[in-house]
Amino acid sequence: MKINVYCIAKNDSYSPLYEEFKKQCKSFGANLCIYDIFSSDIAKAQKISSNIAQDSYTQAFEKLLTPASYALHPAGKILDSFEFAKLFGMSMEINFFIGGAYGFNQSFLKRVKPISLSALTFNHQIAKLVLCEQIYRALSINASHPYHK
Repeated sequence: MKINVYCIAKNDSYSPLYEEFKKQCKSFGANLCIYDIFSSDIAKAQKISSNIAQDSYTQAFEKLLTPASYALHPAGKILDSFEFAKLFGMSMEINFFIGGAYGFNQSFLKRVKPISLSALTFNHQIAKLVLCEQIYRALSINASHPYHK
């Protein structure tokens, strides 16, 4: 199984933590890949307006969409860990998208399945870290591994 996490962000100092989750996911036969995407076009768009910034995120992500694509969004469906684990039984490749500072536009959200990690707002590093932990937890649930207890 391949699990892709795409994030509108520059490289960050939490990389060693993400690497640990990548390694742990491999023990369940899953390849967790994390991609930080941030171009000069995105940087320029964020300086102009929130709508243009959202459009630039969509342009960066739209070529990466697959049938099993999920976007982290505050209004997305809140899943418990067991519901989240069920997502991993539906496809051999899953994509998760973390938007930029201005979130996603509605046209992008209509093309993915929006989910929420929490009613709280997290910065990109924390959201990515929580997502990676929940991915590992989901894999452990599906494998009946005791980590999730």
